[in-house]
Parts: sequence; C-alpha cells; structure tokens
Amino acid sequence: MVGNNLATSVTQLPEEILSKVFAGITHTRTRNSLSLVCQSFYRLERKTRTSLTLRGNARDLYRIPTSFTHVTNLDVSLLSPWGHALFCSPITADSPLLAQRLRNAFPRVTSLTLYVRHPQTLQLLLFNHWPDLRQLRLVRWHQRPQGLQPGSDFAALFSRCRSLTSLDLSSFYHWPEDLPPVLSANTAATASLRRLNLLTTSFTEGFKSNQIESITSSCPNLEHFLVACNFDPRYIGFVGDETLFAIASNCPKLKLLHMADTSSFTNPRGDEEAGEDARLNRGTLEALFSGLPLLEELVLDVCKNVTESSVSLEMLSSKCPNLKVVKLGQFQGICLAIGSRLDGIALCHGLRSLSVNNCGDLDDMGLIEIGRGCSRLVKFEIQGCKLVTEKGLRTMACLLRRTLIDVKVASCVNLDAAATLRAFEPIQDRIERLHFDCVWKENDNFGHGFCNFDLNALDGLNGSELMDSFGRDECGEDTSNRKRQKCVYGSEADDSFLQSNGNSNGYYGNSWDKLQYLSLWIKVGDLLTQLPSAGLEDCPNLEEICIKVEGDCRGQPKPAVSEFGLSILACYPQLSKMQLDCGDTKGFVYTAPSGQMDLSLWERFFLNGIGSLSLNELHYWPPQDEDVNQRCLSLPAAGLLQECYTLRKLFIHGTTHEHFMNFFLKIPNLRDVQLREDYYPAPENDMSTEMRVGSCSRFEDALNRRQICD
Repeated sequence: MVGNNLATSVTQLPEEILSKVFAGITHTRTRNSLSLVCQSFYRLERKTRTSLTLRGNARDLYRIPTSFTHVTNLDVSLLSPWGHALFCSPITADSPLLAQRLRNAFPRVTSLTLYVRHPQTLQLLLFNHWPDLRQLRLVRWHQRPQGLQPGSDFAALFSRCRSLTSLDLSSFYHWPEDLPPVLSANTAATASLRRLNLLTTSFTEGFKSNQIESITSSCPNLEHFLVACNFDPRYIGFVGDETLFAIASNCPKLKLLHMADTSSFTNPRGDEEAGEDARLNRGTLEALFSGLPLLEELVLDVCKNVTESSVSLEMLSSKCPNLKVVKLGQFQGICLAIGSRLDGIALCHGLRSLSVNNCGDLDDMGLIEIGRGCSRLVKFEIQGCKLVTEKGLRTMACLLRRTLIDVKVASCVNLDAAATLRAFEPIQDRIERLHFDCVWKENDNFGHGFCNFDLNALDGLNGSELMDSFGRDECGEDTSNRKRQKCVYGSEADDSFLQSNGNSNGYYGNSWDKLQYLSLWIKVGDLLTQLPSAGLEDCPNLEEICIKVEGDCRGQPKPAVSEFGLSILACYPQLSKMQLDCGDTKGFVYTAPSGQMDLSLWERFFLNGIGSLSLNELHYWPPQDEDVNQRCLSLPAAGLLQECYTLRKLFIHGTTHEHFMNFFLKIPNLRDVQLREDYYPAPENDMSTEMRVGSCSRFEDALNRRQICD
C-alpha cells in the first residue's frame, strides 16, 4: 500500500501539458536550466523555443548552434564584432557556406533582425534561404555606403520577398528618397505589408510630404505606420493638411499611427520654445480621425503649435471608439476645463495611456478634467507643461487611484523631484513604473505628511463649480454622495484615504511596494544623494533603474564631492539592472583648460560607488566630446566597472581599447560583454577595439575559457 502512494513527479505529466508549460516560460536562464534536467526536458525546451538572439562571432561556423530548429524569431544583429557586415564585402567563397549553415540551423525563421552594412548581405542571406520571411528588422548606424544607386538597399528585398508583412527601419540609416520608388514599383509585394516603421532617429529632415503620400498609396493595407517627418512650414516638403488627408484616404485600416517631427529626436525634452504654428487646422484633424475608424494608438509629436485642438480631439471618442493610446506633442487647448462640462481629450473615456508634451495652457483644472473623464488610465505622461502644479497632479492621482500604475513627469517647472513624489503619495503603493526629474531645491521639505487641500481654495480655477458637477458627470459615474466627495477633496481627506491604506496616524506609508522600474533625469553637476530623503528610501521590489545624465561639463566647476551618488542605490535590495546614460554629457576628451576636468575624470565621478551595487546587468553610455565622433570608455571607467563583481551582462554603448577590456575578465560571473556604436554616424575607421576584429576575438576567447560555476 505504501508503494502505491508515491507522489507523481512533473516528469510524469503528458508531453502535451509539459509543452504548454514550457512555452509559457520566457526567462532565458530558466529555460536553459530546464533543458539540463533530462533528455525529455531538453527536447521539449528546444521544441518550444521560438525566439533566439545570437551572440559571439558568426564567422566561427562551428559555434553556430544547431539544436534550435524550431526558432521562428531570430536576431543576428548583435554578432560580434558589432556593426561589422555579417558577410565579407565583397562576398568571398566562405560567405555562401555561412549563409547555408544559418539556414540549416534555423530552417523555420519567419522573423529576422539583421545588421546590414551592404545590400549584398540581404541578397545572400534572405533570398536564397528564407524566401517566406514575414517580419524583417534592419539595423545600420554606419553611413550609407558610397556609390549605391537610390533604392539599392530595398530593391531586391521587395522583388523577391512577396509575403513580407512587417518592415522595421527605425534603426536603419538610409536616405528617405530610397524607399518610395521601390514601393511604387512593387505594389504586388507591398500589398501584403501590415506594419511599416520609418521612425528613423538618425534623420535630419525626415520623409517629405510627397514621399509619405507615395508610401501610403503603395501600401493600402497598412495597420501600423510610424514615420519621421517635418511639420515646420519653413521647410520644403513639410507635413500639413494634404499629407494627413492622404494618410486617411490611402490607409483606412490603420490601427496605429505615429508621426514624429525629427526635432523631437535631437531635443527629446522639448526645452526650446517653438512659437510658430503648424499647418494643421481643425478640419484636417477631424477628417483624419473620421477616416481612421479602427485607430487604437495615435501619436502626433508635432513640435509646432497646434492651436484650438479641443474641439478636434472631442471627435476622437466618437470617430475612433477603439482608441486606447494617445500621445500629443505641442497641442494647445487639449482640455479647456471651462465649468463642469468635460471637453477635449477628457471625453476619450476608453483611454489606457495618455502622454502630453509641451502643452502651454494645460493647468491643474485641465488635469482634474482628464482624471474625471479618462477614468481608465493605466499610464500617464506629462512633459514641458509649465502651468501644472503639485496640487493638480495630486488630485488627478486621487481620481485615478484604482487604475494608474505607470507615470512620468518631466520638464515641468513647478514640479521638482520632491513635489512630484509628494503628488504621487496617494498612489505610491500602486505605482509600478515611475519617471521624474532630479531637480532639487534648497528649501525642499522632505516630510511625507498628507498635504490636505480643498479645491474650493483654488478660486481662480473655478474649483467650486467643479465640486458641484460631481453629482453625476459625463462619465456616467454615480457620485451623489457629497460627504464622501468632501472626504476626498476637502478637510476630511485624511480619514478617507488613510483608512483605505490601513494607516490612521494621519500620514501615508513611505513604502513604494510595487515599484519595479525607476527612471531619472539629472543635470550635470547635481547629485543623486538626496533621492532616498526625498521619499524613495523604501522600494522593496525595485528591479531596474535608468539614469539619464545630461549637460555640458565644459564650464562646470569641479564637484565638491568625489561621488555622483550611485552608492546610495544600495538601499534597494532587489536592484539588478541599471542603465546609466551619459551619452548627452559633453566635455573635453584629450585636453582641458586649467581648472577643468576632462571626460575621464567625469567618468570617475559618475561611476564611483557602482561596485557597491549587486547588479546583474548594466548598460552604460560613455560621455562624448562634440568635436570627436566617438564615445570611448576611459581607463578610470574600466577600472571602476571591474568592481561590479556580480555582473553577468555588460553592454557598453561606445568603444574602448583592448587592454581596458581585459579588466572585465576579473568579474567572476561575467558571461556577456558587448560594445555597440549605436549612434549615427558610427565611426568607419575607428582604431579602438570594436572596429578591430582580432581584438574582439581575443577577448571573446579569453571570456569563454573561464570557468563559471553556473
């Protein structure tokens, strides 16, 4: 009897059930561990693995894995040395052998990501081996090869790949005039295109109006269309009324439309004033919305003023009933907040995500109207809105307490770091992703008490009329309980919210229990040391942090302290991933005037203390000198990075020297090191490690020879 009561192990489950379990596991290391349990687990893991990213050097044919025959999504854009052509140019005798080897190892590929330095790479790899490709993403940060005929990068692609449904060129540098003629000449192939991403960040002027009209007319079945363009009326080929009319007419099946002015790439924070108006009138926007009834996501980052947009945006709720995501840049009057009636973007009750950039007239009452009308918002971003204050943002957070988990506040002059964190206190136990600017004021009060306020006190903002409208508003919500409303907005707010938090002492708890991702912007010369005291000292589940350091080091005095403040992040016990982006930090590379620091000393300042963190993965963008087209890791930086003993993955978005790379061999568990020049133009004749195949190969061999316990 005892022998009949043995517990059933997971290995005894039917293979059909185990396959579904394995297919639901996405973490790479977990899958790798499962494949080592037994032969049956190994077969199931390989059978259910559909996505794979290759590292190493593809020219070493014996290193190409052959057991992932079920992979359909293959990424070979990160093969080392990064940025080199997959096949030698001109094509050599070994190139067809390598292409055939890849085809035999991955016969089911339908989605491919590839770094393309020359059109010959596409001709050799795609057309003879994966003719049934469905999705393709091309990457190239180097300059377009000299002597190519217009359209050479794409001519053979569309002439042979007839079933392509998705093409992503967002990281592929090319000329805007290359693509439209090729699409026009291959309408039979382009008719199958459903997704086209032309949001190429390296463009200076983007696609002109006539080119956008030609592209959309050649691809009538597009569902996702993302394009970099120019809305500035001073330039020839700017996007205006006719272009938007053409998009709505040519592609009525669009579900995602993303149009961004190229100036938003060079100045993503929108700090510069844009006084001129775009040539987009009210009738044009209404016609655009009426012509795209299936629209689910809309991004119009115009970077020029779109005036009186409230009435046009009211059309979105009726003309685009499936709309879930909206991002508006430089739109004025998106929510007038006159009286108690909802208007403008606040009438889009089904929105899940809303981003508002550089709306000069959006104030606290506008935020409250948005909170009332868009009651399902999960994500909210606000940037460059100078009239918004802590009170308005806090009230909006209260209104959206049940849904809002992803928030971003940037470049708002009335919202420094402390004010932003105080504003989100009512939902700090729910927020999962947070971005704010580390702007500190000398008189900041870092207490965390509940800040009561009554909207009736906002005399200039018609707060009393807003309170009277809460009986039953346009959202259809029954809010007739005036006593409960007073608890939310009036003097009894403590009892209402604090009781729901299980805290009756008159203060919110200081813990950000669900915060997993934190993003920060900080100006050169400022410190991170005030971060915990501002209200972020208790983040028990914070896993990833992104820090963007921006500014000109030239003219900055030497810091009074030796450390930027990374060591204070050790108070977050689960922190394992970091992105430290100093790519927009400018300074002197080789020589600096007397009394000033060169970039190597600034790197020492930024990275001091990073060794005290238990990081598993690190992305680092070194600072740069404007006069030298390179981002190169300095000796002090390499020495400090080698102190990160827990690192498994290190990605340097720049270059360094071979003897600096050898420092990283002292990190005991380091498995993956990559150097990427993912900025345009990537240096063609750089003599540092990344551009020398031999240097990278020697480092990779030394890295692979080490014994790693797991």
